[in-house]
Amino acid sequence: MTNIVTLNVPARRQTDQDQISHLIAGFGQHRRGPDDVFWLKENAELLNILECTTADILPNALENHQAFYAGLKQRIAFFPQYYRFLLSICLDLEDLGYGGSQGESLCDWVVTQGLPEAELSDLQRAEARRLLARRGVDLKDDTGLTERLHRFIDRADTFALPNKKAAYELTHIVFYLSQYGRCDPKLSNNAIRGLRFAGILAYLDQNADLLAEICIALRYANQTPPQVWEDWVMRTLSDFDVQAGQNVDVADDYHMFFVCGWLSRLKGGTAHNVTIPEGRMRLTAAAMPAGPLRSMSACLFQMEGSRSADWHKMRPVLEQSVDENGYLILQSAAQSIDEFDVFFEGFSRVSFAS
Repeated sequence: MTNIVTLNVPARRQTDQDQISHLIAGFGQHRRGPDDVFWLKENAELLNILECTTADILPNALENHQAFYAGLKQRIAFFPQYYRFLLSICLDLEDLGYGGSQGESLCDWVVTQGLPEAELSDLQRAEARRLLARRGVDLKDDTGLTERLHRFIDRADTFALPNKKAAYELTHIVFYLSQYGRCDPKLSNNAIRGLRFAGILAYLDQNADLLAEICIALRYANQTPPQVWEDWVMRTLSDFDVQAGQNVDVADDYHMFFVCGWLSRLKGGTAHNVTIPEGRMRLTAAAMPAGPLRSMSACLFQMEGSRSADWHKMRPVLEQSVDENGYLILQSAAQSIDEFDVFFEGFSRVSFAS
């Protein structure tokens, strides 16, 4: 009798270049159209990550943006409210090797039209300044902008309280000050502390999207993020489900997929360990249990005047307030930074009690 052995030969692993090409084409052509502001947002984010991580792109990968690039002058003149998206896409296409040189003239036009002067937010003005500087154009009347940005991020106590908007503003300020890792953002010890506090909250909330950005910002500030944070973000990335089809819903977790892949690139790995299909795709994060953050906050709120700012006193109480999975996350969080007791002092909000 002959024993027949069947060898399962694995399919060829998708190359990083193929993944990138499929993402560029999928987001550029198959999910939304250029007249949709969400198309602008998605493509600006994707191209920005590829540009700042110096991704290796196939020569023809950007060809599907040919018509969009050719019509940028007309588009920005009619939709000046989207000038940051449009300028970002233009500059990234050029710097990724598409060719063309209209970025400089568009930067000059943006300044001539005074578009950054219509920005009320310092964060948006900082983004505009960073974009214009890529073509050597100065932002007019930005006196004190850098100082105000540092003043905001230097208040570490802000980031010891659950406030996703403030935390995302913190990470983006670091991105702009560091020119996406190209220079030292010159962060103070308090700003570094604020990043770590924001990271603790994101980890307790099991928010991989925000935590990935915080780890990236720490790396751009020449800091080493806690390994447990980055390991969890990488597991989240590896558990993503990618579906293809003409009718798949694109209200998905693409941004989390992007920023987790961005962190993976900074760590020296490939962006994604999943196969990226051609055409329309949906990117879905795996379902995960809720983190203990909400239960911890509820416990502290219900204690009213009896709560303490001392972590060592409050630890047994909070450990009893969360489920088994939350307990493990809390234990891991408490061990991930040296100043967890300092973080907890702000998180307890005892100093705000009347």
